[in-house]
Amino acid sequence: MHRRDFIGSAALAALLPLVGGSGNAIAAPRGRLLPVPLNPGDTVALVSPSSATDERLSLQLTQEAMQALGFKVKTGAHYAARRGSLAGTDAERAGDLNTMFADDEVRAIVCVRGGSGAARLLPLLDYDAIRANPKVLLGYSDITALHNAILSQAGLVTFHGPIGAGSWNAFNVDQFRRLFFERELMRYENVVDAGDELVPRKHRTLTITGGKARGELVGGNLSVLVGLAGSRYLPDFDGRILFLEDVEEAPYRIDRMLTTLKLMGALDRIAGFIFGDCTDCDPGEGFGSLTLDQIFDDHIKPLGIPAYRGAMIGHLREQFIVPHGGQVEMDADAGTFRMLEPVFQG
Repeated sequence: MHRRDFIGSAALAALLPLVGGSGNAIAAPRGRLLPVPLNPGDTVALVSPSSATDERLSLQLTQEAMQALGFKVKTGAHYAARRGSLAGTDAERAGDLNTMFADDEVRAIVCVRGGSGAARLLPLLDYDAIRANPKVLLGYSDITALHNAILSQAGLVTFHGPIGAGSWNAFNVDQFRRLFFERELMRYENVVDAGDELVPRKHRTLTITGGKARGELVGGNLSVLVGLAGSRYLPDFDGRILFLEDVEEAPYRIDRMLTTLKLMGALDRIAGFIFGDCTDCDPGEGFGSLTLDQIFDDHIKPLGIPAYRGAMIGHLREQFIVPHGGQVEMDADAGTFRMLEPVFQG
């Protein structure tokens, strides 16, 4: 079975009535909360809310990367644990997150890796404590579950970007320093390098529907986001800019998941759409496949909202660090978006 192919048709049929309306299944908005600012010399916590890390060297490199950025490092009690494919039991992983949010010494929490399993923690998180101790949370992929739950339940802006065990190349480090240390109002524009090609091919954007839109960013990994359907951990989509990415999903799965977002009413409520990278999303064997272009033409173009694809968001070596819940303006013709206001207290 595919690692995220657990959402069956029958389950979705049961979930959809809970998601599309404004019933009690959807958490009421609690207002947007900004994290405390982050500076060199602060203490950063490393936690593993999803899959276990295979190699001890990856844990060591994660600590070294945080130290090279100028931080003191504190590790969760179970950040190197393993239970099956997961980094410990649900209670252990959730306990590490709750402990680090409540720890006054810790100013930011970096997730060591993604994988799977973060959604299992959502009922175990102390959202009141998170709201009382707003701090930076950084990660992507499976960490999408945490971003959306924390925004919907605590109102806290978090950050979709590199995991601790990922690549801390020059681009990612520059993004990190500009956003967190210099508190720059970031403008997100792909780095396009022609290399030895006559015209640039790498990191190109493609307009689906032109125009500009403003709203709060929500989204993340498409598979993980759709896996929250029917729960109270999805944020309100009204007037928001939806950004998505995925990895190792055949086009028919992308089509099925966008269909789910359409059926639950999410796509009809957003103000804009940004799709990042779909890494290794190749058609499998069989009778052929819709292309991603056709899928976006079917699901996104009829919405008539500004939309583009190809943003440097997703399972990429170089990736944007974006504020989940932050106010942005997108320009679908230019293939860019920018922060409209600070995302830190003070």
